Amino acid sequence: MIPKIILGKGVRAARRLIGYLYGPGSANEHTDPHLVASWNGFAPDPGRSPHRDPKDVQDQLAAQLDQPVKMLGDKAPATTVWHCPVRAAPEDPILTDAQWADIARRIVAAAGIAPDGDEEACRWVAVRHADDHIHIAATLVRQDGRRPRRDHDIRAVQREAREIETDFGLRRLKAGDGTAAKRPTSKEHFKAKRQGQDTTTREILRRRVRRAVAAASSETEFFALLEATGVDVRPKTGPSGEVLGYSVALPGDLNKHGEPIRFSGSTLAGDLSLPKIRRRLTHTDPEPVPARMADPWHQATAAIERIPDHLSHSNDHIAQGQLVALGGALDLLPLTAPAEAKRELEQAATAFERATRSRITADLNSTRVLRRSIQTILRTPTTTPDGTGLAMLLDVVLIAVAFARHWHSTHQHAQQEAAAQQTLSHLQAAYTHVAVPALDALASRTPNLQTKHRYARHVQQAAPEHADRILEDPAWDALATAIADAEAAGHNPTTLLAQALSQRTLDDARNPARALTWRVYRLGQRHTPSPRAQAATARSTTRLPAVPTQTPAVTPTAAQQSSPVRRR
Repeated sequence: MIPKIILGKGVRAARRLIGYLYGPGSANEHTDPHLVASWNGFAPDPGRSPHRDPKDVQDQLAAQLDQPVKMLGDKAPATTVWHCPVRAAPEDPILTDAQWADIARRIVAAAGIAPDGDEEACRWVAVRHADDHIHIAATLVRQDGRRPRRDHDIRAVQREAREIETDFGLRRLKAGDGTAAKRPTSKEHFKAKRQGQDTTTREILRRRVRRAVAAASSETEFFALLEATGVDVRPKTGPSGEVLGYSVALPGDLNKHGEPIRFSGSTLAGDLSLPKIRRRLTHTDPEPVPARMADPWHQATAAIERIPDHLSHSNDHIAQGQLVALGGALDLLPLTAPAEAKRELEQAATAFERATRSRITADLNSTRVLRRSIQTILRTPTTTPDGTGLAMLLDVVLIAVAFARHWHSTHQHAQQEAAAQQTLSHLQAAYTHVAVPALDALASRTPNLQTKHRYARHVQQAAPEHADRILEDPAWDALATAIADAEAAGHNPTTLLAQALSQRTLDDARNPARALTWRVYRLGQRHTPSPRAQAATARSTTRLPAVPTQTPAVTPTAAQQSSPVRRR
């Protein structure tokens, strides 16, 4: 159940609101408008007065609501109307008028508009003009001439809504922290539906702005990318000519006056204001550039592999920064994906957007490598055949999002935790689309039986407790190919397997050979170590326990081991 508070100003604010509630709506969506509750139980109802002109009854109702305000004359407050739509979830049962009346009384009591038993409280009415929601309209002067005490009414109403959901058996929403992006209004939803669109203009613009932020390396490039994606951008300048903000619109999206319907960045989402975008673009300290430039897919994969470590061991500000960077990567991944995975990746990015924001300030100093590598992937043709780069990347993204879910859980970020869980579902579907053909391509080059037997002995030596599951996994042929490719590049198979197994336990892996394939593939693509280094590594790996444990870089706590997604 979603309540939303809107304040109104002006001498005719109450009359305008009543006219809207009893009118047809912007898309004729209002049906059978009528009162379900009021401050005194017998307020005039324009929807149930068949022998009177509805306009006259609307005038009468607005006048009665406004009476305490009018009595104050010049001392009346500037803000006179409190408007609270309360909407049920699509899957909730249709509530009766009596149930909506009970909900309305609880909402106005929680908000301080009309506390229980207070006969001098504000005047209010609850109007129903659809099956799934009501509108509560109140005036902000009590009947004794005082102002209502509605401190923190938004939070109070949200808390009451959570209790109402429990009491009425409705879908239970997660408690928020005030950092969620603004939802599209009912009017925006009806407009999109009328135009045959699945997504509102607000959501389309939010996605395009987020992608532009993720892809840009400067403010100039940010605005250029927006324009390149068909967004009408208008910078907001100050007296000195300095750009202070911006607004965006979609071409052809006009109001009744024929003017573009514009959204400022901050109204799309709090982190899309120009000052916050500038901080992401410019306040990121450069990280050392390696002498040997790696493939961007491997750079991005390595950077995302470090996210679980940051979430487990770094301070909260660094961890929050890693989530912002991960969200940026997810924003751009759909642009690199095949058509069959694109939809799921877009939905994953949309879902994870909520998990990138909290009350914790993000430290972005350690995120440049990930941003730069994802941008490079976007701008240059792929160098990985058969989608192996994307499959490899999604493999580690799934782990990172699972750790993000647990991190939000430990910080009691309920909405963000739920968003991360939803993201995992979409990522699993996308991974299946991408990984299956990539694994099939590897399996088509599987080495001969003698070589596979030799690799099987390496597996039994490195991971005896998991060997049977690895060798029976359908992805064993693909893993054997990855080992063969790495060996051909100069890597020692035993050492390589030991390193791959040390990265993360296979205890929770549904498909251990599939999980190992991408680890071996990544390690095999790295620069081949010298014979002396290989010997030193071999000596160190012989001291590993029989069941490989996680390295400190990705070792979660006991609680975390139960939280990340079960691996493929």
